Amino acid sequence: MAITQAMCTSFKKELLEGVHNFKNSGGNTFRLALYTSSATMSAATTAYTTSQEASGTNYTAKGESLTRVDPTTSSTTAYTDFADLTFGTATITARGCMIFNDSASGDPAVAVFDFGADKTSTAGSFTITFPTADASNAIIRIA
Repeated sequence: MAITQAMCTSFKKELLEGVHNFKNSGGNTFRLALYTSSATMSAATTAYTTSQEASGTNYTAKGESLTRVDPTTSSTTAYTDFADLTFGTATITARGCMIFNDSASGDPAVAVFDFGADKTSTAGSFTITFPTADASNAIIRIA
């Protein structure tokens, strides 16, 4: 089993179909769910699943909602990002995560990420730190 970090292919198509709205005002609700090292996810992942989702104290299925950063552009790149996310006082181990659209039918996947190794917190903060929201680093970029 493996998590292969990627922007999901289905997400790219769904952008052209108008499925996803990242705007702060009136936009969709995006969530981040954590997964164990037994999960198999890649660019072919199409939707949120409970299969091999992490579990633990102060973590619930479907993870947590993300706080969006309004989409913007710089030169020829459009991008958006999210505020850092913390699961407080959590006892959990995760190998990766998935961002998905909780507002759209079927909870379509946006992207999957591999942490490179299991990450664990024991009655502490499990924090997902997003990169700088700019054209070179934002978590979602279209160049």
